[in-house]
Amino acid sequence: MSNQKLRIIPLGGLGEVGKNMMAYEFGENILIVDTGMMFPENDMLGIDYIIPDFQYVLDKRQNVRGIIVTHGHEDHTGAIKHVLEEIDVPIYATPLTRGLLEVKLAREGVLSKARLETVHAGDAIQVGPFKVEFFHVSHSIPDCVGLGITTPAGLVIHTGDYKFDHTPIDNWPTDYAKLAELAGRGVLALLADSTNADKPGWTPSERVIDPAFDEVFRNAKGRIIIASFASLISRMQQVGNAAIRQGRKMAFVGASMVENAKIASKLGYLDLPDDLLVPLDQALKLPHHQVVLMCTGTQGEPTSIMGRLSTGTNRQFDITPSDTVVLSSHPIPGNEETVYRTINRLFRRGAKVIYEGIAPVHVSGHASQEEMKLLLHLVKPKYFIPIHGELRHLHQHSAIAQQIGVPKENIAIIENGQVVEFHNGEMRLAERIKGGWVFVDGYGVGDVGPSVIREREALARDGFVLINLTLDQYSHRLLDDPEIITRGFIYTRNGGEDLIAETRDLVRETVSSGTARIEDDIQETVKSFLFNKTRRRPMIFVSLTHA
Repeated sequence: MSNQKLRIIPLGGLGEVGKNMMAYEFGENILIVDTGMMFPENDMLGIDYIIPDFQYVLDKRQNVRGIIVTHGHEDHTGAIKHVLEEIDVPIYATPLTRGLLEVKLAREGVLSKARLETVHAGDAIQVGPFKVEFFHVSHSIPDCVGLGITTPAGLVIHTGDYKFDHTPIDNWPTDYAKLAELAGRGVLALLADSTNADKPGWTPSERVIDPAFDEVFRNAKGRIIIASFASLISRMQQVGNAAIRQGRKMAFVGASMVENAKIASKLGYLDLPDDLLVPLDQALKLPHHQVVLMCTGTQGEPTSIMGRLSTGTNRQFDITPSDTVVLSSHPIPGNEETVYRTINRLFRRGAKVIYEGIAPVHVSGHASQEEMKLLLHLVKPKYFIPIHGELRHLHQHSAIAQQIGVPKENIAIIENGQVVEFHNGEMRLAERIKGGWVFVDGYGVGDVGPSVIREREALARDGFVLINLTLDQYSHRLLDDPEIITRGFIYTRNGGEDLIAETRDLVRETVSSGTARIEDDIQETVKSFLFNKTRRRPMIFVSLTHA
């Protein structure tokens, strides 16, 4: 056993914000921490979301002993269905996280397959050779935990998402005492959240939002519509508290928001009086100045409530000029353009829009630089691996660690797929495995790759031209005029008829030349002709029918 190595395999979350997934391997035993997803970037047309490439653990599925989910946010839980369909092992989660997982898995129709086990902060469990101790950390959702993982190679601390909030909404700060106790044993390696590594100072407490909400509620003349993540239970509590103070009724909008609020209330993590909450249909009948609606769509997702409200396509209700819309969120890196486009559309529809840039209606759930220094001082790890962040965040976190005395050679800045090994108390970089993105598009998982994305980009950029030809099967002469269909390329009623007519003549000439490579020659000839005429590069398709 002592000759075996502890291997840490990052499958997601290193080199990006989102789809967090880590595997710890010792001998023939694997422990998985988190199974997250991330939003697609703007140029990933048609993609619903992205999950980690976890082929490494699929190839060794018989060695997987368990999955631990640190908290209930989508960037840590969003791929759980896909992992469950392939790997049947216990899933360990705190009560609220388990409740949110149950809602998610029931919605996906796979809850019956899940072997969910409840754990609490302060518990310790044995998963194969790994002794896992759960300690509470503050974040923007209740019931988050970090992990002390005792392995035969040494003690590893995995923070999950955390901040050092002294006045959290649930009055449950990060467990400093447990961190100090773990440090006293000697920490081989610390893997810590890097999301805010470029933010100086301390992340403000969630409490600073309360006065901002009170101001919004006092000044709003009509309805208040607050957008937040459906899993942000603490924000639900804050909105409810503000509604009570300002005498408004509250309604949740959207299936995920309603279901998550219900499970959080049932488990005691959301404490709102029954007379505060009303169903949406009742809320829509109340005078606007008596109502606050809470919905999803903080990232401008087109199918979310806020996304549909911004385009006027929401079925149940629409934006009115007296509405005040509050985006209680921060744009996920890469989503800024989509979020600001949604804000502009809401303004265009007459709403007053309040967002993080103009009022403190959101604070981050992640530690800033001074908190990162405090964690490093508390834990005193021999080795340090920054996780959860783009490469710029990981490098900045490394610089912070070096500032407080961690030797540069004891820090591993790695990206997805780069395996790190620990043997006899020493760290080294091992092989690089696949650690890419798996695109989820509708019911398809992994069947859309980079080449398909490039094709979609080309179609979106310049459209396509379809040329249908009917040829004599013996002489290969045209029997009918070439049929030319375009989409997304040119508007035929605005001068495009002449271009299409010229293209048709060119196709006739190419066919009459008697070339043996008729499809390829037509494609190349038409592509060159259309580029010279329009400086555009539509995709050219040729369909031949012999009669």
